[in-house]
Amino acid sequence: MQIYKVGGAVRDRLLGKPVTDIDWVVVGATTEEMLAKGFRPVGADFPVFLHPKSGEEYALARTERKNGRGYGGFIFHASPDVTLEEDLIRRDLTINAMAEDDQQNLTDPYHGQRDLEARLLRHVSPAFAEDPLRVLRVARFAARYAELGFTVAPETLELMRQLSESGELEALTPERSWKEIARALMEDQPQVFIEVLRECGALKVLMPEVDALFGVPQPEAHHPEIDTGAHTLSVLEQAALYKQPLTVRWACLLHDLGKGLTPEEEWPRHIAHEHKGLKLIKAVNERFKAPKDCQELALLVGKYHTHGHRALELKPSTLLELLQSFDVYRRPQRFEEFIAACEMDARGRKGLEQRSYPQADYLRGAATAARSVAVQPLLEKGFKGPELGEAIKSERLKALKAYKAVAPA
Repeated sequence: MQIYKVGGAVRDRLLGKPVTDIDWVVVGATTEEMLAKGFRPVGADFPVFLHPKSGEEYALARTERKNGRGYGGFIFHASPDVTLEEDLIRRDLTINAMAEDDQQNLTDPYHGQRDLEARLLRHVSPAFAEDPLRVLRVARFAARYAELGFTVAPETLELMRQLSESGELEALTPERSWKEIARALMEDQPQVFIEVLRECGALKVLMPEVDALFGVPQPEAHHPEIDTGAHTLSVLEQAALYKQPLTVRWACLLHDLGKGLTPEEEWPRHIAHEHKGLKLIKAVNERFKAPKDCQELALLVGKYHTHGHRALELKPSTLLELLQSFDVYRRPQRFEEFIAACEMDARGRKGLEQRSYPQADYLRGAATAARSVAVQPLLEKGFKGPELGEAIKSERLKALKAYKAVAPA
């Protein structure tokens, strides 16, 4: 029995990055031997075990053969005679197909270290094209390591293009796709994830609503970058720069989908794009079964982001409707995330990345003013049921009028 550290732990150590998760491969062992040493089995499709003390995953060396569509269409074979090289060749990228023993002796049959130095994301073998999930994984790695200068090798990009055209991407489950998308959006340069998907044709398959934004012009006065797709990437870039959570990043990606529906004869204006985009945002949400908080914020940002930009001009009654829509009284964090998404939208414009956004503090102040209305005095006056609701609304409107009168313009 020989045990090797493999994959990301080896890659990140060689890159000088922190190693968080460690995967192990066991060569020359049987399931019975692993059990005898106290390992606990967890793999349903192939033998994976948890270490009795550390809880880390140890997998028996295995080969795989394609026998169906999609991510799960494989037959796995694990036995003591499977070599380390045979196990490594089934991996996606050369930089993930390296192993080292307990003395840090490197096994690198597919030149992963060379590609690390060349800053290339290159597939290990033609079997790469058998797994459509790898299109998303490579785009995610491109986003993760973009700051180090990594790019996708041309021949790998071509394989990704072939996969995108083959119909295999449609076989991916929403859960697997969302897992990769969510992880990619939380990288330091998530816009690179979208760029790579677009370059290989996968964006058109997975998110045609986002792909449709590229080439759609906007008024130069508000959008010096002009192209709606380029603007969306910039907004996503700003969201990462400001360390926004996944909910905000997802909303930033989808906020302008309605502009993809504007007839060409109406360009560069996009009248009512906020409302037109809601059905598209809903469709993307449902396609990937995004978490509820991501779905809700994306729809609210899509509908109201222009309200956010015009906050200082809104009538108190419109401001109250906005606050009610977000339920700022019980869910203040969601309104904070809305404000953040609006600010990222404002900053995601060429040359305006450092602009101030006074609307943010103005909206926070409005929410505080509305929340300051006390319910108890109204109860003591005998209001109840629907009348109480109207009375609270009336008092909140008064509070917002008073706030608008003294708030800095």
